[in-house]
Amino acid sequence: MNWTELLNSEIETNYKTTQGLLDLVDPGQLDWKPATGSNWMTVGQLLHHLSDACGAPFRGFVTGEWGMPEGDLAETLSSETAPPETGMPGAESMPALDDVAEAKRLLAADKQLALDILARCTEDRLANDTVAAPWDPTEMILGYRLLEMVEHLKSHKAQLFYYLKLQGVPVHTGHLWGM
Repeated sequence: MNWTELLNSEIETNYKTTQGLLDLVDPGQLDWKPATGSNWMTVGQLLHHLSDACGAPFRGFVTGEWGMPEGDLAETLSSETAPPETGMPGAESMPALDDVAEAKRLLAADKQLALDILARCTEDRLANDTVAAPWDPTEMILGYRLLEMVEHLKSHKAQLFYYLKLQGVPVHTGHLWGM
């Protein structure tokens, strides 16, 4: 299998599964977050984050267009509300969606963006070009960086699964894996 096949397969599987989980979100629970601990996103914030977890970073890695203000992007990504151990913005500063239908539309658009950007890459470029992330200056091959962004989507898909489970929604392993 090559990078293009792997990434296309992972994109199709994980966006489909995430869309299925969005079907289970109660629109009245968008302000819900776990009651214990700290730095949790609300469901609405999680839906917003899912909606640009993959396609937007694909565009950044492939084109250099991150959609962020000019200047030091790594500095932009950190904030005074960041948990000190991460250097990333705290959950309370993250934007939220207030409509599940909008989350579904945005997720579908992000998937299409990921597929469109991937289609612009040759296998040689995916296997040989190296890129750094704004949050990690380590140079890695482009295909791997893009796979990390699919993994980012997968991680937050699992977070949504557990949010639903904690809310008492009758989810099971099949929902997590798209079965």
